[in-house]
Amino acid sequence: MKLAKELYNYRELLKTNITKDVGGKYKNSFLGVLWSFVNPLLQIAVYALVFQVILRSNIENYAVYLCCGLIPWQYFSNVVLRGAATIIDNGNIIKKVYFPREILPISVVTSEGVNFLISTIIIIGFVIFGGIGLSANIFWYFLILAIQYVVSIGIAFIVSSLTVYFRDLLHLLGVFMQLLFYATPIVYSITDVPAGFQWLLKLNPMTYLIDGYRSIFYNKTMPNFDYLLIALVMGIVLCVIGYFMFKKLQKGFAEEL
Repeated sequence: MKLAKELYNYRELLKTNITKDVGGKYKNSFLGVLWSFVNPLLQIAVYALVFQVILRSNIENYAVYLCCGLIPWQYFSNVVLRGAATIIDNGNIIKKVYFPREILPISVVTSEGVNFLISTIIIIGFVIFGGIGLSANIFWYFLILAIQYVVSIGIAFIVSSLTVYFRDLLHLLGVFMQLLFYATPIVYSITDVPAGFQWLLKLNPMTYLIDGYRSIFYNKTMPNFDYLLIALVMGIVLCVIGYFMFKKLQKGFAEEL
């Protein structure tokens, strides 16, 4: 409740941070916001070439299947990598002005969420032009996104506070996210993984969320609500742990920065 009250009192700062982050991401670049489409499209093209043409994946409409996993993953990956650096990047402000420090990771998660909303147009385009089409189940998208937002907030709290004290974590996270990409069913189906190892993938909340996105876009079915509940519980646990960790560690931010 205290956090909610502080965020409300500093809502203009939060709004300004999010607006600046979204608007300044591609500032002064020639293509501007179009990079939100170009980057994922290039990645989809590369992975589709490797896994469908070269490795000959037997998944039908592979480009659409890949798109439904890759776009949500980019949101998750950007939150982790940008969230880890947000306190350090704003060190000068933190040392000079008081404001709820939680605003910084929340701003990153929200601005990346806006970018994800824009990038979802790519998924819709692939679904339509890939011959799959849309169904009423697409409206479950907002529920899945809300759960991913909760998961992202928790992770952003954790990584943003830890990297202030352990700067090497910034570099380790880059390697870790590359490994985690292949430990998440994005370019393959979880059914392709031997049964004895599937439990490892299910420790990752993105496994359940990507399954949800694929259900509503690729399969045109309702999401697996058991999976979404698991992801939500994971998100809440991460938020609780992350918030208390952030509150504990933020006392030394100014000194470390």
